[in-house]
This record gives sequence, structure tokens and C-alpha cells, in this order.
Amino acid sequence: MEKTMKWIAAAAGAAVGLLTRMPTALRLLVLLMALDYLSGVGVALLGKSPKSESGALSSRAGFAGLTRKAMILGIVLLAAVLDRVMGSAACTGAVTLFYIVNESLSILENAVLLGVPVPQRLRQALDVARLAADSETLDIAKKEKETEAGGSRKI
Repeated sequence: MEKTMKWIAAAAGAAVGLLTRMPTALRLLVLLMALDYLSGVGVALLGKSPKSESGALSSRAGFAGLTRKAMILGIVLLAAVLDRVMGSAACTGAVTLFYIVNESLSILENAVLLGVPVPQRLRQALDVARLAADSETLDIAKKEKETEAGGSRKI
């Protein structure tokens, strides 16, 4: 038991150390990811989860959620590496902000499922941010397809 407590204390210390050195936006993203996961567990405990057939807690849905969150952090890391290579901070900021909005919307959706009243104005503001982010993502994908199509014709 003592050994386990030491491991938990060491992990907690490492997590706090990492969090204090992260940029504020990344700390916010990590906090929102944790809140989203916990609120999702709460929704599942009430049997209202859209992520499982029964609406109840599902280890498969929980694992899928954690895997998605790990992938999000991987994408943020990739953006940070690209920024370092290019000598800018544009990619990391845009990617982090996109996922902050995404996680915030997910928390609001979970809050509604939990029966928490959410101000309509807040939901509208986040929906606008999500639409803008989705539009930007679609524009990038469209440009990439055009580039690929144009590139294949030239060969």
C-alpha cells in the first residue's frame, strides 16, 4: 500500500510539474478534456449516454473517448513541432483553439444531458465558433484535394 501511494504521489507531482510548464491554452485544453471525460461518465451513470447502445457506462466507449483525447494531444504536439520547424506559433494556436471550442461544446452537451441549465447565448457563441472551425477545416481539405487533383494532371 505504501509503495502504491508513493507511485500515486510521484505521478501527481509529475502531472503538476508538466501542467505548470505548459502554455495557458494547452493547460485549458487539458482541463477541458478532463471535465469532458468526467461529465461524460456522469451522463453514462445516469443512463443517458449517446455513446453506448444502452446509454449506460461502457468500457468500450470510455476507452474510445480516452483514445480520441490522446489523439487530440498528439495533433497538438504535431502542430507545435511544425511551428518550431517553421519558426512560428500559428499552427499550435489554431489547433489548440479548435480543440478548446470542441471540448467546451462537448461539456455543454453533457451538461444539458445532466439537466444543468445552459444559457442559450453561450451555446450560440460556441456553435458559431464550431461552425467557423469546421468551415476552416473544410476549406483546408478542399484546397488539399484541388492541389492533389492539379498535381496528378501535371504528371
